[in-house]
Amino acid sequence: MSLDRFYPIFDSADWLERLVPLGIKLVQLRIKDVPSDVIRDHIRRAKTVCGANGCTLVVNDYWQIAIEEGCDYIHLGQEDLDDADITAIRTAGLRLGVSTHDRAELARAQALMPDYIALGPIYPTILKKMKWHEQGIEKLTTWRGLIGETPLVAIGGMSIDRAPGAFEAGADIVAAVTDITLNANPEDRVRAWLAATR
Repeated sequence: MSLDRFYPIFDSADWLERLVPLGIKLVQLRIKDVPSDVIRDHIRRAKTVCGANGCTLVVNDYWQIAIEEGCDYIHLGQEDLDDADITAIRTAGLRLGVSTHDRAELARAQALMPDYIALGPIYPTILKKMKWHEQGIEKLTTWRGLIGETPLVAIGGMSIDRAPGAFEAGADIVAAVTDITLNANPEDRVRAWLAATR
């Protein structure tokens, strides 16, 4: 399965229903700190819209519900890995993406033979408070040399203007969050991303 170069991340199925039909082919649903029944509803809605539009859905963190709902892809951060049952995830046939920030985390991720590895934040991000400072574009080149053929996702402070540099540095995929959701016209921004990455 080859993954699209443009990888937006949204915090509700509302966003997916609104924007996936524009042509998004890879998307992550990342919702934090809500009850499991709410998560399940969002996942079901996201699966429906992604299925209707030929879009790969990646569910962040909630691997048990992702398995129960027949999802194809899960993304786990380093903290998520502490509690995740990787054997159950793999037995269910889910593909796996993993976040990394330093060499130790990269080694941990590589041991799981993930389907992609994410590095971030490449640039400062307002999305969440992180103990990690910006990684810088050069670290993508370092990661590229360390992970071989595994797809590499650049995340954190990414914009259309910054995407070419990330691709040149070795990223296969660029993830975007607030560049879309905080834009005055998210639909136009998605169309611009699609034009820039296709």
